Amino acid sequence: MNQRLAIVASMAIVLSVSVRSASDSWPQFRGSEAGVASDDPALPDTWSQTENVVWKVPIPGLGWSSPVVWGDHVFVTSAVSENASEEVVAVKGLYDPGDEFGKTKAAAPHRWYVHDIDLKTGKVRWSREMHAGMPLLLRHRKGSFASETPATDGERVYVYFGSIGLVAALDMNGKVVWKKDVGAYNGPQEFAPAASPIVHGERLYVLNDNTHESFLVAFDKKTGRAIWRVQRDEVENWATPFVWENPLRTEIVTNGRRNVRSYDFNGKLLWQLTGMTANVVPTPFSKHGLLFLSSGYPGGNVRPVFAVRPGASGDISLKPGEESNEHIAWFQPRLGTYQTSALVYGDYYYTLLDRGLVLCHDAKTGKQMYGLTRISPEAAAFTASPWAYNNRIFMLSEDGDTFVVEAGPKFKLLAKNSMNEMALATPAVAHGSLFLRTQSLLYRISKRAGQ
Repeated sequence: MNQRLAIVASMAIVLSVSVRSASDSWPQFRGSEAGVASDDPALPDTWSQTENVVWKVPIPGLGWSSPVVWGDHVFVTSAVSENASEEVVAVKGLYDPGDEFGKTKAAAPHRWYVHDIDLKTGKVRWSREMHAGMPLLLRHRKGSFASETPATDGERVYVYFGSIGLVAALDMNGKVVWKKDVGAYNGPQEFAPAASPIVHGERLYVLNDNTHESFLVAFDKKTGRAIWRVQRDEVENWATPFVWENPLRTEIVTNGRRNVRSYDFNGKLLWQLTGMTANVVPTPFSKHGLLFLSSGYPGGNVRPVFAVRPGASGDISLKPGEESNEHIAWFQPRLGTYQTSALVYGDYYYTLLDRGLVLCHDAKTGKQMYGLTRISPEAAAFTASPWAYNNRIFMLSEDGDTFVVEAGPKFKLLAKNSMNEMALATPAVAHGSLFLRTQSLLYRISKRAGQ
């Protein structure tokens, strides 16, 4: 009997540690649960530049990467230009492709940094310069040369700067463990890469689709050795790859203009799917046993969302007139987003459109709960992806306003929290805190502020 009690107690300790570690880390873009955080009474519903602020710290230069969190480390990247005018806030809203409202050339040399912020104090623990020189590519005026979000496993932090072709691993003290040059390549619109690296198990995955040589590469995360590199028939992509752990297998899923593709751990193609729009940005994710894929370039005739079942093989594309097949549970032709990734929280699939409209569908069936709804007359433009906790959906606009909506099948706006500075980066959530990045500052926000 005592042995059984000891086993139960040990399991309780393990479960407690697992829950605690899950809520105390946000290791990659959108975290481990595609924007959904563990509920915590310390997490804030309301905030401002002063309310519920634990600390705020200036981040030099320009970078629209998201923060990531592990233990008492908060990592973020930036690129600092020798010409400060290059770091002026871009015009908000959507841009049409082309020279005037799209690509732009660097005017001066840059320095690329990884910053480690102390979670408790907000002080900069270290800033490591990774490279100095002229950016090798043009970029979108609304983007940056440090748009890729880092990833961490608690032993190292991994960064990818696509504009200079640099992949690197640093230890938690800021020492560079390894560096690799994968080449700096642009797409036909020359907007610069933005797909973030993903760490899983013993590997790091990096994706770059371009007009020169599109690739997905798997590195040994400890040594930087390239385990395999797959060439891809793509030309442009800003979507972060996703490692899908499902009951049948684990696979690496990549969104793409020509094809969505899934690969096994050896880089072998498992299945593919056509039907995406011209510019592909949203990151794939999984909930309720389904894989969700989307894209939504505003100029496209089709802005699709696909919900895919595990176990697919070969070409699983829908035929004309089909809304489902053996491998696709449901399909919506005009639900996809342009820059934001969708969110599944509870039973519902939430779509945040770039122009401030939100929709809600049943995540398992695709049935509409509520249609196009204006969040607020003040909600104009969105780039950051939504996130959720405590039965709330949070949507951060480019104006720095976060609109708080009640989760569920009926729309109800609860609050608007303003930071009064441009914000494009998707926040992180850990340690009962929200980590929100604006043009110049990184905030830690919590109800425990001041305690």
